[in-house]
Amino acid sequence: MNDLFQAETFLPYMRDVGQCERSLHELNMMWRMIEVSAKMNCPVEAKAILPTMAATRQGFSELESELVESLAREKMGNVLAELSTKARYVIEIVVRNLYERTADVGFLATDRELCEFVAGTAGNPDAMRQRLRAYRSKYTVYDEIVLLDVAGNVLVQIDETTPIEGSRDPLIAQTLASDTYVETFRASDLRPAKRSALIYSRRVCHPQTGAVVGVLCLCFSFEEEMARIFLTHRDRLQRSNMLLLDATGHVIASADPLWIPLGAKVPVNREGTPQPLMFAGREYLVRTFTSPGYQGYPGPDGWQGQVMIPLDVAFGPTSSKVLSELDPVWADGLLSHARSFCPPLFEIMEAANMIRRVVWNGQVMSAGRDGDFVRLQTILEQISETGARSNELFSNSIRDLFETVLASGLRNSEFISHLLVDLLDRNLYERADDCRWWALSSELRTLLAGDGEQRVQRIGEILQHINGLYTVYTTIVVYDAQGTIVASSRGHDTDCIDDATLERVQALRTEQDYYVTPFEPCALYGGQPTYVYHAAIRHPAEDGRVIGGIGIVFDAGVEFDAMLRGALGGEHGMQAYFVDRSGTIIASTDPTRPIGQVFDLDASMLKLGNGESASHILTHDEHYAIAGCTVSHGYREFKVSDGYRADVVAVVIESFGAVRSGLGGTRAVALPGSELSASSGEEYATFFVGEGLFAIAAADVREAQPAGRVTPVSMGSKAGRIGVLTLDTGEGDGQDVVWVFDLGVLLHGETSRITAEAQVVVIRQGGRTLGLLVGELHGVAKFESDQIVPTPIAQGAQAMFVKQVVSTGEGGTLIQIVDTAQLFTSVWREV
Repeated sequence: MNDLFQAETFLPYMRDVGQCERSLHELNMMWRMIEVSAKMNCPVEAKAILPTMAATRQGFSELESELVESLAREKMGNVLAELSTKARYVIEIVVRNLYERTADVGFLATDRELCEFVAGTAGNPDAMRQRLRAYRSKYTVYDEIVLLDVAGNVLVQIDETTPIEGSRDPLIAQTLASDTYVETFRASDLRPAKRSALIYSRRVCHPQTGAVVGVLCLCFSFEEEMARIFLTHRDRLQRSNMLLLDATGHVIASADPLWIPLGAKVPVNREGTPQPLMFAGREYLVRTFTSPGYQGYPGPDGWQGQVMIPLDVAFGPTSSKVLSELDPVWADGLLSHARSFCPPLFEIMEAANMIRRVVWNGQVMSAGRDGDFVRLQTILEQISETGARSNELFSNSIRDLFETVLASGLRNSEFISHLLVDLLDRNLYERADDCRWWALSSELRTLLAGDGEQRVQRIGEILQHINGLYTVYTTIVVYDAQGTIVASSRGHDTDCIDDATLERVQALRTEQDYYVTPFEPCALYGGQPTYVYHAAIRHPAEDGRVIGGIGIVFDAGVEFDAMLRGALGGEHGMQAYFVDRSGTIIASTDPTRPIGQVFDLDASMLKLGNGESASHILTHDEHYAIAGCTVSHGYREFKVSDGYRADVVAVVIESFGAVRSGLGGTRAVALPGSELSASSGEEYATFFVGEGLFAIAAADVREAQPAGRVTPVSMGSKAGRIGVLTLDTGEGDGQDVVWVFDLGVLLHGETSRITAEAQVVVIRQGGRTLGLLVGELHGVAKFESDQIVPTPIAQGAQAMFVKQVVSTGEGGTLIQIVDTAQLFTSVWREV
């Protein structure tokens, strides 16, 4: 997010962050009061902890501004990311759809029957109207098709509900002068009942002389198509509005025109600037995207996808219950990667650890002291109370932000998977249309019914022309009734169609029927898996007898990969897949999961109904991950009412970091001992090592420091020695350097992971000092002598260092006491 972000602008709308800011300010004041009280009432006794308290107070001062801004940035980033995904979706779906229109008008304008009719050499209006309606019955994205002569007179149209005799639209002259398609979006007398019409036009030439004789206009059903896009992905909470804009920022399509009407000029935000923008007296967050283009087609000039959400609802609470349903061990493991996937979350966790360390150190430093040190107990009690309140604040902040990050990730992965199946269904819809229409070509039918070598050459020329317009195919073939390939647009690895496919094609009953091969290795595609779309070619005169067929070979490897990568938008740590109902991979961005491999997915994902979406938190390739999936649901009649079924599941997985074991997170374990102010018992400082709770006599503990301060060293070979730690002596600029050993290695031979909670407990005895790497700090308490018993469980090295345990009664936590003297005896000679 760029430097234009100003947290104070958005805090009034981020109620939870505002509450955190107020709590931080209040706690900061309390830490200041405690520090001042210690300096005034017991300056000598508090000397050892005053530097730590000063650091805590300074830390809170920084947290008041830095942490709040980080939280606000994270929330802003989540909202803008969701807006970006939806805005990109709008323009990408539109541009990919309209690319097909540019190919359609280019091919249909060269149709021989159409050219002969416009040239006046053959045909009649009724026959041509019937032919164009047959075209529209396959390409249902058009609501009108018009043929005009060079003067703009209408020769034939298919929509008789809005009859027109002619047109004076400038697009006619523009089209006549162009050797390519012309794209027009505005009001037009060709579609008098519409506010704006999206028309694709191309000049028609005489089939013999090549002279320009007229114009073909394909009128795209723009309003219907945009309604389909918006209906599928409209904000369920109706907090945001999806828009399509022209180059000037005016609305040309709106998911909710009563909210943001057509024709309105709205502010745009192509750079993703985190600033509110004003529209109609209300502040909005806005995200705007143009299209990078598709197959060389840039889309209509300047068109943009946009999503707008009012600032006052953008950061509202959600009903997410992700964390309550999540395995706590899994959640703790994911949290250990917070530095990489959510820096503000890591900052909160660091602050919580700091507070726990301050309280723990304060308790340790006063352990076993009486006399004037009793006055320090009041200060320590205040530290404990304030530390508890601080911990509660941080715990709530950690939970709320973690919930926000996970819920946002789940929604985003689910939305991207929905985008993917929409891209796929819309693309393959066109393939089913293409094969059926091209099979109706009178020239192809006549040529296939004839004989001679010239017909083979001419069929090849036609197929090459088609393939030049429709580049999503690697080859297009025409074959006879025996399945022998007569001609193709490009090379292929077989001379015939397999018997099973030929049998299915010969059984097609009408011109509306088609057949798609299963997604499997195909000789027409170099042995790689793909779909091949087939339609029957019928005899031009003998009652529609099937005399062969046309097969169009979809370039699945290239096209599916482009869909997957385009939808991901270059997001780091994300992979996308298309799989069938059995989990077999159809396409993948993951090199470790190639096409044809079975993806071990949750069975519930593969059993979703058509059009249904779901998202899950899971472990993927030994990484913590989020998965979103959606099952294809068809487009228009394709896979809906045309009899074809081939469900595809789009899966999007975002990984956050490797799975880590032995992470317990912040664990609340009640100690069985008495309060520190009690008159009997020995005081022990407690902490975790792995999943075990351990204790060391508080009199032997100097302090705890964050494990991140350890400096690794390579010298020496002593097992468990991991580095050195520099400590302040408390006297001027004096410093001590101590060796640090991994207590996990010393106790049970297992290397401890240095997490955000990991600490170094500094112990001392007889003038010697060591640092011990442990997990999370726990507390300080007094244990009575009858609670301490010989260890019943320790073996090997652990038995050498743990000779006693604190018995907590039936079903309680067993606290293992580390023998400090034995520890020094064992490792001191190595330092």
